[in-house]
Amino acid sequence: MSTDTLLSGPTKPAASDTTKSVVIFLHGYGADGNDLIGLAPHLARALPDTTFYSPNAPFPCEMSPFGRQWFSLAEYDPEFLRRTPETMSGALAAMAEGARKSAAYVDDFIDHVMETHGVSADKVALVGFSQGTMMSLQTAPRRDDEIAGVVGFSGALLGEQTFGAEIKSRPPMVLVHGTADPVVPIEASRLAKETLAANGIEVSLHERPGLQHGIDEEGLRIAAGFLTKVLA
Repeated sequence: MSTDTLLSGPTKPAASDTTKSVVIFLHGYGADGNDLIGLAPHLARALPDTTFYSPNAPFPCEMSPFGRQWFSLAEYDPEFLRRTPETMSGALAAMAEGARKSAAYVDDFIDHVMETHGVSADKVALVGFSQGTMMSLQTAPRRDDEIAGVVGFSGALLGEQTFGAEIKSRPPMVLVHGTADPVVPIEASRLAKETLAANGIEVSLHERPGLQHGIDEEGLRIAAGFLTKVLA
């Protein structure tokens, strides 16, 4: 499935002026592409031949007049999930349909950058934060052409009950999540790792002690190391 509208947002060209690989940032709920493009200079030190894209999500945010969203979080209640973690699977399934619909936008954008730079799927990686991680984990394993990998900060895997039946490729993945995250509880990434690994995907989870809903220097170091390896 494809959409009528191509995503757009800020870009950081390859430092070497020769693009051999592409990293696509997918931002969180209520933010926009400007939120993550600031990570590009840090990652570019290890990836001089990589062009970075940070597209805006397709929809205006229901909770913020200036932000964007990949799908609605109107019914999301992190406090309930924290109090009753055994309900997390069902709560994440309820958001899966929204992610499924928006995955077409991400798919189209991946195809667009591949065509623009003449690179194959194994030279494209996704880096998501929060809802952007949910979109990365929704999109990448359901593509026929396997991308290089996924870095997921502070996110979750949606609809894990049907995940195994929908997998078409198995790119390696790294998850990074703060143990004190008040927005997306750490249990979400633990469940994601369990489900991904059970379906044959190479995945590691790095829990950052005391970190809340954000990305720290160690997380960036982990991401840079992983991306350098998979995009080589």
